[in-house]
Amino acid sequence: MQQDILKIDGSFGEGGGQILRTALSLSAITQRPFEIYNIRANRKIPGLSYQHLQAVNATAQICNAVVIGNQLRSTDLTFYPGEVIAGTYRFDIGTAGSVSLVLQTLFYPLSLVNKPSSVIIVGGTHVSHSPCTDYLAQQWLFFLKKIGFDAEIHTASRILPQGGGEVFIQVNPATPQHPFQIENRGKLIQVKGLSTVSNLDIRIAHRQQTQGMKNFLERNIPHDISAEETPALGKGRCYSWWENMNIASVVTLA
Repeated sequence: MQQDILKIDGSFGEGGGQILRTALSLSAITQRPFEIYNIRANRKIPGLSYQHLQAVNATAQICNAVVIGNQLRSTDLTFYPGEVIAGTYRFDIGTAGSVSLVLQTLFYPLSLVNKPSSVIIVGGTHVSHSPCTDYLAQQWLFFLKKIGFDAEIHTASRILPQGGGEVFIQVNPATPQHPFQIENRGKLIQVKGLSTVSNLDIRIAHRQQTQGMKNFLERNIPHDISAEETPALGKGRCYSWWENMNIASVVTLA
């Protein structure tokens, strides 16, 4: 094991889970070990929740890491990474914890190896305080592809409170060549949206669709809102939307 361990105070900044997830991604990429303490110190229930624990264990699996402190509610963790290995992986959070945040943790290390990977993550696809998987597929990934990353995201089932939602991501080797900065928002072309229900009357999805269309019409915003049923373990509904902008003219390569 390497002796040069980076020490991180998990209460820094907002004191949430993002500092842990970023540390995991960068540690796997650089193969530098780290120790983090005061994990999620500023949250109502500090320490590792199910989603954060899965992010730790999943990252450890893709890079054959040795981990100390990877237990539920642990506030201290030491992570010794190995080499990232492309492959076929499946991770189950076991609750409705955010699959999006686990996905983002794994995405960058897997993108920077020379072989493709296929990953399935099971958990919550549309939960509070995290981006939904539709946002990742339509917005987040759109911008990453602009700088050389290559992946596809597919949400097989959308779940809110019950867990059991499933997202599939194909991660291809990335060729990031340049950063970019967006100097202004550009012209709004259209807002796209998706209203879905699981094991509920489809008319609920149509009512959400109608209300969304009404709001955009009142503001004279071009839009395309669709409604559909999606498979799930339990009952639920969700509504997500994303903006389609003409950013080609406002992306400045540095």
